Amino acid sequence: MLQSRKEKFERVAARRQGNLTIILENVHDPHNIGAVMRSCDSVGINDLYVLYTEPHLKKERLILGKRTSAGTRKWLNIHFFTEAEACFHAVRQRYETILCTHLGAESENLYDLDLTRSIALLFGNERDGISAEALRYTDGNFLIPQMGMAGSLNISVACAVTLYEAFRQRWEKGYYTDNPTTTPEEKTQILETYIKRHDDQYKAKSVKAENPRKGEEPPIGG
Repeated sequence: MLQSRKEKFERVAARRQGNLTIILENVHDPHNIGAVMRSCDSVGINDLYVLYTEPHLKKERLILGKRTSAGTRKWLNIHFFTEAEACFHAVRQRYETILCTHLGAESENLYDLDLTRSIALLFGNERDGISAEALRYTDGNFLIPQMGMAGSLNISVACAVTLYEAFRQRWEKGYYTDNPTTTPEEKTQILETYIKRHDDQYKAKSVKAENPRKGEEPPIGG
């Protein structure tokens, strides 16, 4: 491995935001998933959660071998679930607050949120939005203000807009220079994972569902 490549891994690992993540519910378009993965990697997210609860989407594995995700797949940990309880249990082990994009009476403006705290952001698909089941696991709603005729943004665009507001807030607080969201041990673990995946030419094209077996506790994402 070239020294310049290793130094880039070190910089990226040091900037990964350990208290920020995205959850995608029933977002099945591979181009949208790939675009979200790129946005996550770009702002320093290390873990992405994908939840499929619709009957026609439930499967043993999530296929990620599309061109839109090929460049970022090896640098993200993808956690795939087909059971909401298991998914949100795993998220709660690592993130203090779960907010979703949902139009409701008490929805907050995106630009009024504190996105420097420990937070998971939930996005649903464009057709149905967030399911009633998933809403039960959230702590509140937010919306992205819009001034045009269209009432919604493409899921990948909405996610990118939200993540770059989080980036702005975290940049202003110095989270990308003196990162308080991951421990030195976690940074070392991330770096070692990157080096191993690079050396092994890691090309995982699918992710196995992390649902617990009957009688087991729901898994903790990691």
